[in-house]
Amino acid sequence: MACLLEAPLRISVLSEVTATSRHYVDRLFDPDPQKVLQGVIDMKNAVIGNNKQKANLIVLGAVPRLLYLLQQSSSSLELRTECSVVLGSLAMGTENNIKSLVDCHIIPALLQGLLCPDLIFIEACLRCLRTVFISPVTPVQLLYTDSTVIPHLMSLLSRSQRTQEYITQIFSHCCKTPEHQTVLFNHGAIQNIAPLLISPSYKVRMQALKCFSVLAYENTQVSMTLVNVLVDGELLSQVFVRMMQRDQPIEMQLTAAKCLTYMCRAGAIRTDDSCIVLKTLPCLVRMCSKEHLLEERVEGAETLAYLMEPDVELQRIASTTDHLVAMLADYFKYPSSVSAITDIKRLDHDLKHAHELRQAAFKLYASLGSNDEDIRKKITDTENMMDRIVSGLSESSIKVRLAAVRCLHSLSRSVQQLRTSFHDHAVWKPLMKLLQNAPDEVLVMASSTLCNLLLEFSPSKEPILESGVIELLCSLTQSDSPALRVNGIWALMNMAFQADQKVKGEIVRCLGTEQLFRLLSDPDTNVLMKTLGLLRNLLSTRPHIDQIMSSHGKQIMQAVTLILEAEHSIEVKEQTLCILANVADGNTAKELIMTNDDMLQKIKYYMGHSNVKLQLAATFCISNLIWNEEDGSQERQDKLREMGFVDILHKLTQASDPNLSDRAKTAMQQYLA
Repeated sequence: MACLLEAPLRISVLSEVTATSRHYVDRLFDPDPQKVLQGVIDMKNAVIGNNKQKANLIVLGAVPRLLYLLQQSSSSLELRTECSVVLGSLAMGTENNIKSLVDCHIIPALLQGLLCPDLIFIEACLRCLRTVFISPVTPVQLLYTDSTVIPHLMSLLSRSQRTQEYITQIFSHCCKTPEHQTVLFNHGAIQNIAPLLISPSYKVRMQALKCFSVLAYENTQVSMTLVNVLVDGELLSQVFVRMMQRDQPIEMQLTAAKCLTYMCRAGAIRTDDSCIVLKTLPCLVRMCSKEHLLEERVEGAETLAYLMEPDVELQRIASTTDHLVAMLADYFKYPSSVSAITDIKRLDHDLKHAHELRQAAFKLYASLGSNDEDIRKKITDTENMMDRIVSGLSESSIKVRLAAVRCLHSLSRSVQQLRTSFHDHAVWKPLMKLLQNAPDEVLVMASSTLCNLLLEFSPSKEPILESGVIELLCSLTQSDSPALRVNGIWALMNMAFQADQKVKGEIVRCLGTEQLFRLLSDPDTNVLMKTLGLLRNLLSTRPHIDQIMSSHGKQIMQAVTLILEAEHSIEVKEQTLCILANVADGNTAKELIMTNDDMLQKIKYYMGHSNVKLQLAATFCISNLIWNEEDGSQERQDKLREMGFVDILHKLTQASDPNLSDRAKTAMQQYLA
């Protein structure tokens, strides 16, 4: 019996909830404006803190009616204001609520409301807009659809502290692209927002500061302008320095440090400026210590990594500040079972976000170790560091995997580490696994690291070769991404360096001549350079040169001709002439040049070129062709003498470049011997 009673009871409770909600909506349609106003006020009180009630009212169609009342000129100002307050309250519910509000075109209605002269109504509309725009589900582009909106918002900044707080918060959340930065910059964001940095209201100061951090990020134009801005007679950078002082709230210190970091990275402040070295960097290192909240430690570490990424001096300073390298090791131990977190909600939050700490630590280690050998050693000597990186490569979070491989890549630039830590921990195994089915950004980093592991002095080279890596690398060379094509061909180039014939044959077989020649006409210069490097490494040692040229000589000579005739950089042409010099060193291969008068004329042209590098490489070719101790050298010398090469060599012995004159003298001696 109890079971039978239970179902109807549930239905009646549900219909009762809907019925009470329905009553709120019905009152919005009352012909008496006073009753409508009272209905909206009652609705406002009913939805505060009640997500279920909010959802019910949205389902029952309250939003279109509230928006209608908000936009009616016949509605009283009080009613219109109360409508925007209720809409703001509904927006504070779930993401689904926001989606429903956006679908009902709440944004254009509220933006229209800002044209009303009444300040209280304007503030209510802005408060609601702020709540809608800070949600991740709101398309920020909606702020920029109508070109009159941004200038109007700028003009409202002077109305009150509330308009200042809400508008700057909207700007900082809706500035996501360089185009957004430009729109805000062109409408006077800097002049209008700078004075707010000394507002008596902390909230206004904080939102203005956040605005400057998103405006300056990777934007040279904004950053260069900010450097010269004065706020109440004081340079903006000094205002930011003041905001980083220890007595300021952490949020303010961090955001001010981000502003200065972004200005520095955009080239507006020098990396050796005291406001960076003595203020910003120490402030960010401070944020990494364990007394700070998880998100502060994450943001501090990521900003610091970004600040010093291109500057070895800042990396050295940071590595010796407050035991940073050891401090970061704590990022992997948090939260531990003995964490002093008494707040259960906080502990639950931190457990869910602990991977962000690991990600930030890997990023910072990558940045710290990107140039200096001593720092890299310091990092790998940190407790269990290599094990942590190896674990990071197989974490479920893609961002952690990317940060771990970035850290590994940074450390793999060290010959010492490749020979020790990398070998001891068989790092290549998880790296190969990562390369199997990763998104492009992870693939780029992982394949870059693999390039370093395949250098000839790396002990990992042999086991990687045995693991069937060649096919994987050849497939990378067919990628649409230039970065992946470069890394695939680069790794093959490293692999072919001083390799035995078996490995070289496997590379040529797996890559296929068609793909090799496709890469030689790749639009990306880096891909072309690395492919030439691969070819040069394949064509080293005489038996290898003769073997490859006997099967692929015709196509290789064709590719060389095309490159030497086309508009290419000096580096590309130099590399191509070096390949030709290798071909000229073969026993049988050199005939491919000697029987090709067109190619000999090209070599002659480059011997007289204005660039010394090209002259050297071309002279090297001729030197190999006329070398005395080889079969047929006399015939080759005679033919080249007839073509005028001896005269050119004679002239080059007087060259001002010592290498070139020495090379020409060595060649001339072959004629005299």
